[in-house]
Amino acid sequence: MYVCLCHGVTDREIREAAENGVSSMRQLGKEMGVGRQCGRCASTAREILRESSTPDYLSLANLLAQPA
Repeated sequence: MYVCLCHGVTDREIREAAENGVSSMRQLGKEMGVGRQCGRCASTAREILRESSTPDYLSLANLLAQPA
């Protein structure tokens, strides 16, 4: 799903950025432009970033990344 229409950023890309070490909206804005133009995406992007940083999400992501 597109989160930031101004810069064409999807929820998947935000989750990838979180997995690669992005931990704040400031970093997300610098790297992807999220929240820098109209700002309508900021709350959704923040929630996705927060959700992607929880231990439960990280455990599930690691589990799914392992070969069967």
